[in-house]
Amino acid sequence: MAFFMEDMSVRDMEQAMEQTKTVIVPVGVVEQHGYHLPLSTDIHNAIQPPRLAGDRLNAVVAPPVNYCFSGGELLGTVNVSPNTFGLMISDICSEFVRMGFKNIVILLGHAGTDNINALKNTLQMILRRDPEMAKKVSLSLVEAWNLSPTWLSGFAMEPEHDFHAGMMETALMMYWKPELVQDEIVMDEEYYSRMMRSDQDWFEKRERLIDSPFCVEHVGQRDEIKVGVMGFPEKATKELGEKIAGEIVDGLVEYVNLLNEKNG
Repeated sequence: MAFFMEDMSVRDMEQAMEQTKTVIVPVGVVEQHGYHLPLSTDIHNAIQPPRLAGDRLNAVVAPPVNYCFSGGELLGTVNVSPNTFGLMISDICSEFVRMGFKNIVILLGHAGTDNINALKNTLQMILRRDPEMAKKVSLSLVEAWNLSPTWLSGFAMEPEHDFHAGMMETALMMYWKPELVQDEIVMDEEYYSRMMRSDQDWFEKRERLIDSPFCVEHVGQRDEIKVGVMGFPEKATKELGEKIAGEIVDGLVEYVNLLNEKNG
């Protein structure tokens, strides 16, 4: 069964660790998701799967890390620099190693190229700097969307893809927290919406003070973007969200079972 640290005492933790040496750390972000979804969308993508798994999931579930790096700059988005985020995750992992956990799973509900790169680099560096620990402790980065073939199919849609705040994320929120989903869907101008559906990093604006490849780029958000939806939220249904959620839960349970079997 899943053991939720936020509700546990020291004795509860002792008893839980007799059952499992795997801990899951959900990671989300406070970030705009258009006018129809809450700022907490990616947090729910990380915290809801362990809750839904319930007795099927033999792991301790840590309280979520609700802040990381978005890269967007619309109202409501809170950016924590990738370096700071990486150091925080490193410290959290170190503490769970100290407690005696053998498998640490970062369950990521928020994408973002810079954010994912920072997280991968952090986890790799932890193992590289401590070879003895690397022989005993597994670190895993599990991106929620990679557990769901249906969610991944949105990324592969042609000629335009379904990314941020689109059909898949809207469907999930209709299932996770329907009371937080707004009926009115607002999009950016058609050209900008189309470009963001073509490339999830198109929202970035890159400038150099001096026109030279030696000069470091300043990266920000394009001024033209006012809403930032990158997909087709109008196509979302609660039934689709339930299907995606089921795939995520099944995939998470399967992976945790593998960890417990191989390094329990």
